[in-house]
Amino acid sequence: MAENISPLAGKPITRDVLLNVPRLVTAYFSQKPTPSVMSEKVSFGTSGHRGSSFKRSFNEDHILAISQAVCHYRKKAGIDGPLFLGMDTHALSEPAFASALEVLAANGVETMVDPHSGYTPTPVISHAILTYNRTRKTGLADGIVISPSHNPPDEGGFKYNPPSGGPAGQDITGSIEKLANEILANGLAEVRRIPYERARKTSCIHAYDYVTSYVKDLDNVVDLDAIRSAEVKIGVDPLGGAAVQYWEPIIERYGIAASIINKAIDPTFAFMTADWDGKIRMDCSSPYAMAGLIASRSKFDVAFANDTDADRHGIICPSSGLMNPNAYLAVAISYLCANRPKWRHDSGIGKTLVSSAMIDRVAADHGRTLIEVPVGFKWFSDGLLDGSICFGGEESAGASFLRREGSVWTTDKDGIILGLLAAEITARCGCDPGQLYDALTQKLGASFYERIDSPASREQRLRLATLDADLFDIRELAGDPVEKKLSRAPGNNQPIGGVKVITKNGWFAARPSGTEDVYKIYAESFRSHEHLNHIQEGAKVAIDKIFEQ
Repeated sequence: MAENISPLAGKPITRDVLLNVPRLVTAYFSQKPTPSVMSEKVSFGTSGHRGSSFKRSFNEDHILAISQAVCHYRKKAGIDGPLFLGMDTHALSEPAFASALEVLAANGVETMVDPHSGYTPTPVISHAILTYNRTRKTGLADGIVISPSHNPPDEGGFKYNPPSGGPAGQDITGSIEKLANEILANGLAEVRRIPYERARKTSCIHAYDYVTSYVKDLDNVVDLDAIRSAEVKIGVDPLGGAAVQYWEPIIERYGIAASIINKAIDPTFAFMTADWDGKIRMDCSSPYAMAGLIASRSKFDVAFANDTDADRHGIICPSSGLMNPNAYLAVAISYLCANRPKWRHDSGIGKTLVSSAMIDRVAADHGRTLIEVPVGFKWFSDGLLDGSICFGGEESAGASFLRREGSVWTTDKDGIILGLLAAEITARCGCDPGQLYDALTQKLGASFYERIDSPASREQRLRLATLDADLFDIRELAGDPVEKKLSRAPGNNQPIGGVKVITKNGWFAARPSGTEDVYKIYAESFRSHEHLNHIQEGAKVAIDKIFEQ
């Protein structure tokens, strides 16, 4: 989080900052990107292509080009099963859905859509892909998720999930991105499309009951009987996102004592409180965006929220308020390792290298192998699929884990099951996850963790992204000798796009932002807040020296 907090943070949104939805959608159809301008090209980051039609970075031309590129990739890769298509509640998701469907139908792709033109969470798309592919070797399914996750209301996002069910890797996204930009540069001449109303009626477009398929399977991953029997009082806030239409069926089917705090769907997200910088974000890990639910925490045994595509979770406990995502990951891993006896003993714990080292300690405490990877949930997908990873989690409040009997559930982040797991923990342990984290710190040590952003030019960010740890001259950090310097993740030897420095009592990692002129410093101390500050200061000094070279 940046060091400068807006005076608007945590306060109700004022009407003067609300999104003009008609103007945004008009820009989607009327504004054309300039293919030679870098910021207006198709660009797949760790979570697909994202942008705003106001900035000409997410317009109809982008979606037509990407959709056609996906069709070409499917044909080249021999993927000829159905494509599961879903969208969230952002204003740009609906027009992007229509654009994608026009192209998919024109290319004859068997496409599965919600029968009521409803909204579909990211984990539900992953679950649908894996459910279809479970007994198949050929005719495999894949999917597209149209969502910019928790990003502001004026943004849109487009992500491709291959037959593995999780986010596509760089080899796939790189080829789709390259071809999409070539299609843009060629004036969309390669794009095949038919009008939307005709597309909806073509024989290759099929209704698929996403809600029932996902909801009826939930008790195979979370102990919903325990939640119901213990009568755990649950508060749920979908934050106006795609999970809205899933919670009533979950409550009805399993008879749990849950209350949905807000059922509104509003593309302006006027019901939110402002995030740290005064902007609207549906970030369920932010105490500012979650101020409303936090204020009502005493009404529930546990409460939780999801971001707009429901791949992230925010857990609120009566004892501690909104849990730090790292703290909840540690609790979830500890609980699951002790309460999933059918999981393979050799399945590892997956974490991104910027997540808390408390996870390392929890994994060791349960005799589990730690698998530390670069930022991006895609690095966990194959391991969750084959069972070599039983839990994969990111410090940004995204995680998934195996079914109770040890097979794959999703290979993308699932904020719904992480929320329900908090209720299971409360039911089975007789205390909330915040109290369990306190017990963990008593056993394994207290953690002091923080992320801050610092200014960096485009050239400086590039230098940091390509930094070789062996050439990084730092031998001491906050009074401790440096034990390790990493520019590749130890779990899979992939580049981390930055550097991580580790001592006996703490660490920091520095990575450039992909969209803003800042770099991010993640740091943790197992001594004190003061020691954490010293680590952060040492990190800044060391990185400044790199920038000066």
